[in-house]
Amino acid sequence: MSTTPPATRPRPVPAVSSVLIDDIGVLATNDTALGAGELGEVAGAALVVESGRVAWCGPRSRAPAADVRVDAAGRCVIPGFVDSHSHIVFAGDRSREFGARMSGRPYEAGGIRTTVAATRGASDTELLGNATRLLREARAQGTTTLEVKSGYGLSVADEERCLRAAARLTGEVTFLGAHVVPPEYEGDPDGYVDLVTGAMLEACAPHARWVDVFCERGAFDEDQARRVLRAGRERGLLPRVHGNQLGHGPGVRLAVQEGAASVDHCTHLADGDVAALADSAAGAGPATVATLLPGVDFSTRQPYPDARALLDAGARVALAGDCNPGSCFTSSMALCIALAVREMRMTPEEAVRAATAGGAQALRRDDVGRLSAGARADIVLLEAPNPVYLAYRPGVPQVAAVWKDGELVAGRP
Repeated sequence: MSTTPPATRPRPVPAVSSVLIDDIGVLATNDTALGAGELGEVAGAALVVESGRVAWCGPRSRAPAADVRVDAAGRCVIPGFVDSHSHIVFAGDRSREFGARMSGRPYEAGGIRTTVAATRGASDTELLGNATRLLREARAQGTTTLEVKSGYGLSVADEERCLRAAARLTGEVTFLGAHVVPPEYEGDPDGYVDLVTGAMLEACAPHARWVDVFCERGAFDEDQARRVLRAGRERGLLPRVHGNQLGHGPGVRLAVQEGAASVDHCTHLADGDVAALADSAAGAGPATVATLLPGVDFSTRQPYPDARALLDAGARVALAGDCNPGSCFTSSMALCIALAVREMRMTPEEAVRAATAGGAQALRRDDVGRLSAGARADIVLLEAPNPVYLAYRPGVPQVAAVWKDGELVAGRP
């Protein structure tokens, strides 16, 4: 028999099964059937979350009852950012390289090797700890889905442990053993490709969903890149490509030919590249998305991609952060949106959509990047009346609260 006096016995706390986010000034659903414009905006809106999913959204006057009410106080709600390109599993620091670049030294792919040396020397605990910190940093700024690549190990053991760390943080894990040729294979890139497509892929494939390759001068040529993608596909990995970053090249064409989910960077595009991406978007199968990384071009003083040409041609476009220690050490998708609007001639609505629904398309996901019934309840409440503020007030913290799968993970309403 219990000896606890009845008055002091703990009472069971009723489970919360539904949450109503009410009095939303503007709700960006990314579903044009639900609302106006590029973002499917609903004014004076509400949204109901049940079991980690969006159960209902629409005008607040029609909102169903829920167990808990959260007052948005007239502020804007958008889907969580879907950042489909990052390299957050690494060790070391390249701030002096950045300083030298700002003094006039051009960016080259070979700088990656500096991070490779530091990453190989770091412990598993150090790698996971740094990546976890960066993930939390991104989440606090509204990123609820983050793709994470390897690529700074470049040996069988180090690539595998980088992927194991990434897999503890996200389901969107990419094997990028073909990032650059490591020093021990200097002068023998084909020999390194043999390793990547053989023993390294064998060890790494169980930890990844995607395979990627840097098809660029100073990295891997078209034939080598194609070998990597096809070997990955044979092991069940879906293809992605780094392409056309440092100059014109075969990366975009390769990505479309191989059915890659995305080709990332796209800084230097010929008319034929734009047409290939537009044709892919118009086809019956999944499109190859042009994932643009304006933070890289900002940090390396390269030209910005011509997003306007891609959009006007009908290509699918995503924006991603590319957080990495060398060419773009930011976790701010809001910065990428502001740069895309100012430097790449995207409208604010196009940029917000590219950073949410566009990223979801680049990951071939239909459960994120939108806020309509059935989607994951990945929600960002902004200290702003509408999504334009993400470009209108660059550099200003505007994320009030972030929910991931219906759970509050950053900030507070």
